Amino acid sequence: MLRNKEFRHFAILFIIMAAVTVMAGFAVSPAAGILVLITDAAFGIAFYVFTKARYKSIAETADQIDLVLHNADRLYIGESEEGELSILHSEITKMTLRIREQNDALRKEKQHLADSMADIAHQLRTPLTSVNLILSIIENSSDENERKALLRETEELFVHMDWLITSLLKISRLDAGIVVFQSENIDVSALINSALRPLLIPMELHNITCHTNVPEGAAILGDSGWLSEAVQNILKNCMESAGDNGTIQIVCEDTPLFTGINIRDSGQGIEKEDIPRLFDRFYRGNSDKATGYGIGLALCKMIITRQGGTITAKNHPEGGALFVIRFPK
Repeated sequence: MLRNKEFRHFAILFIIMAAVTVMAGFAVSPAAGILVLITDAAFGIAFYVFTKARYKSIAETADQIDLVLHNADRLYIGESEEGELSILHSEITKMTLRIREQNDALRKEKQHLADSMADIAHQLRTPLTSVNLILSIIENSSDENERKALLRETEELFVHMDWLITSLLKISRLDAGIVVFQSENIDVSALINSALRPLLIPMELHNITCHTNVPEGAAILGDSGWLSEAVQNILKNCMESAGDNGTIQIVCEDTPLFTGINIRDSGQGIEKEDIPRLFDRFYRGNSDKATGYGIGLALCKMIITRQGGTITAKNHPEGGALFVIRFPK
């Protein structure tokens, strides 16, 4: 306690005042002097004991804060009686718990970043390995038709890699919170046509029929460019599921509470164990026939939910997968 400058000053002042009062008491009479001496001593001892207890409590609190700053796993600040010190303890406890939560969140984010980087490296390594294999086959092949077919396959792999890198960059921008979505009134029919336009040729090549049913005047409030990409990613997934000679149905619901877009394919549906994780990043499903990179649907959900909408997936009672997008009015 004597290290505290204020306490030293108070102790010196108390000693001087006690000496003066004791001398004044003895000047009056010996009994008065003895009474003043006993009173000053009792007051000094009581003040010392009380101050020492407070300093001990403050020291314990300081030790706990130091442990928190050094990433200790345990935090305990004992409760005090009502008063300013109790209020201080309460505020420090809140602060340290908040610091602990932030540290835990940072550790999780760091681990998530490391896992994501590993997933990205794996996702890029797969098509690169295929490209290297194809190039070695082309080098040793003398059949011109085979070489052309392999070159087309290589071109498709590079297109997929370009899409993967672009999608990852978009997800990174969304994660960083630097994307500003526009808020505009979007005609659902125009939105679906915009999403379908780049897919018309692939759908024709695979003889996939698309049926749309959109009520006139149905609209959604959001960013048309980003929402068009989200719908397009769902349609790509449905195309892969439907396969050759398949069908895709797009039905819009326009109710007083929400505007919804239901997209259904004629494929085999979604495995039951895959439904809860279908929109997880880099999740490709447990089936050996699973294709893709686990990026498109994750990006799709981020785009929709961050504009106030919802998206769910399930199996249609009559077969095939059903994606349900809803935007409240």
